[in-house]
Amino acid sequence: MELLNIECLGKRLRLEGSIAGWQQLYWDNQLVSQKSANASDQAFYIHSFELAQQSTAPLSETNNDSGSTIVDSCSKAIPIRLEVDVNWQPFQLDYCLLVEDEQVTQGQRTVSDIEKQTPEVPIVKNQKLSVVGLASLGFKLLKSAKVVKVLFAAASVAAYSWLFSFQFAMALIGCLVFHEYGHIRAMKHFGMKTKGIYLIPFVGGLALSDERINTRWQDVYISIMGPTFGLILSVISLGLYWITGNIFFAGLASFNALLNLFNLLPILPLDGGHILKSISFSMNSLIGLIACIAGAAIGVFISYSLGLALLGFLLLIGSLEIVFEWRGRHQSHLLPLDRYGQIFSTVWYLLTVASLVGIIWYFAGSGDEMLTIPLQILGS
Repeated sequence: MELLNIECLGKRLRLEGSIAGWQQLYWDNQLVSQKSANASDQAFYIHSFELAQQSTAPLSETNNDSGSTIVDSCSKAIPIRLEVDVNWQPFQLDYCLLVEDEQVTQGQRTVSDIEKQTPEVPIVKNQKLSVVGLASLGFKLLKSAKVVKVLFAAASVAAYSWLFSFQFAMALIGCLVFHEYGHIRAMKHFGMKTKGIYLIPFVGGLALSDERINTRWQDVYISIMGPTFGLILSVISLGLYWITGNIFFAGLASFNALLNLFNLLPILPLDGGHILKSISFSMNSLIGLIACIAGAAIGVFISYSLGLALLGFLLLIGSLEIVFEWRGRHQSHLLPLDRYGQIFSTVWYLLTVASLVGIIWYFAGSGDEMLTIPLQILGS
């Protein structure tokens, strides 16, 4: 990831690095210094290099036949040293730039600076081939036309009306839009430009932005705000059901909870996959991985104990996927979560999951056959 980008002798001096310990320093996009990954906790680095500067000086005080002063061109080596002290959790980078042993600039960078930066070298993201990925790619080719939103929304209403009913289809569309609006609000919180909400038949919804995220916290916050908004909608529907006794609000609360609960499963590209991947990849130790595995095992055990076989199975598959990709955490360009961020994100995630399951469980015990369907799906 890009840790630092400052000016040095009229050119950009850029420092790339990772939590694994490696660092690469570029001056005018040319590699001038690098440090290999190390297993120690070393955080202080000194990058030293020299730049050649052409200079001209008079060779003598006399003039030649043409009357001009004779000059001689020589090359001068300018020593440059960049001192960097990096603390990853919580992230803080202190730097000092010296030219010819004289300090020219110094400063400090924190998480907020990383969140706001636009990397000089664009991040190339390798995407896996999937139905959702192909749909997203094809969709991006058409997203410049505003009419596409209307067409996809109409197709979604028609598709869900064919499967269920028009009234249920409209309610489902409302749940999807409210969920995706949570993602939009989270993106705007970080100052990201959004492309709006798009509904895709039989897939769900997408909240798009052309801007890249720079930290794991941004990934967690944007991902979890969708299910959080979904939880808020279910709670509001629950309150309306208590006030009016209308079974419509009970169904809306229960089925919306089920929709958002599946979004929180730790399977990419679902929101839960992004959340738990960011948490587990921020753990820079084997203990962190073991804790993640233990937590997943407890979740699977509880799911099966409550008769939620499908939920337990999907949790198991998603957790294994995250464990298999854990080795590549150091190669990510995203700034990892600090200890506080890991704990806070985990608690937020678990409370959201527990609240959604609680709403489904509450309505399943109401005696209405329709309201038992979400719990039956989880237990299938």
